[in-house]
Amino acid sequence: MKKYLIVGLGNIGDKYANTRHNIGFKILDYFAKQEAITFETQKLGDIAEYKLKGRTFIFLKPNTYMNLSGKAVQYWLAKEKIPLENLLVITDDLNLPFGSIRVKAKGSDGGHNGLKDIQDKLGTTQYNRYRFGISDAFSKGQQVDYVLGEWTDEENAKLKERLDKSVELIKSFGLAGLSNTMNGFNGK
Repeated sequence: MKKYLIVGLGNIGDKYANTRHNIGFKILDYFAKQEAITFETQKLGDIAEYKLKGRTFIFLKPNTYMNLSGKAVQYWLAKEKIPLENLLVITDDLNLPFGSIRVKAKGSDGGHNGLKDIQDKLGTTQYNRYRFGISDAFSKGQQVDYVLGEWTDEENAKLKERLDKSVELIKSFGLAGLSNTMNGFNGK
């Protein structure tokens, strides 16, 4: 049975729950609700397991806070014996318009501290990532307030459709592979 580690990046705690920076947690929580699976707190994060067509998806929401996500990713890859090519990290991206999807097999951290820590702990930039666009609609010097700010009413109205698309994307990653997922979802 093929295994996949799907990591949603975010910060723990109610005050971060509906922030743009927590889109990774939000996507995994939405997926879990749609498929009636539950998360359990385990070592370095909340874990849920989902099985589909001979594949096992291990969902991880690290409880290490965003900037220290690499330790949890490294631990669960090793514990579950999941190859690096079966890792997908879900994160927010300021450089993409709201709701835009970009799936990539490698790349820089783009100034994202969660990705930077994962790169440091894994010793490579060669891991799959799903970047969810949150746009850059903030004034100079307001970046931290923006990413840690809550979704606007307009964004919330459009979010469900983007969350549905994210569930499809995760399933596609396990069933159809990275290349087909990139072709089917990037820019959508």
